Amino acid sequence: MDFTVEVLLKGTDEVVTETVTYGGADAAGWTDSDVREMLLSTLRIFERVSAGEAAAGEVSLRGLSWIVTATNLGVMIAIEIPSGAIAAGPFDLPADELTQMVTRVISAGTQTVGVH
Repeated sequence: MDFTVEVLLKGTDEVVTETVTYGGADAAGWTDSDVREMLLSTLRIFERVSAGEAAAGEVSLRGLSWIVTATNLGVMIAIEIPSGAIAAGPFDLPADELTQMVTRVISAGTQTVGVH
């Protein structure tokens, strides 16, 4: 399945658009693992656009604000981080379902293991 990622860097007025081809299940059959891969793919594009050739390729599911919203084409996820904004989609699944999955994935991605 394909989805679009739009990146707007802070301090610019140019939106960079890329298409992602995801080899996993269609959005209607996504699991939390699929949502994690979608988010990481989206953030990697942002990293590449913002850092260019110097992009490290490592991204994290921390330090971002996000919202899932329904459109006439499907649901979109909008992500805001200190250096810009990203929109990804559309995805063919209910907005509340994607919201729940993103919530779980981001929560799991920010947990740390403590040593007592």
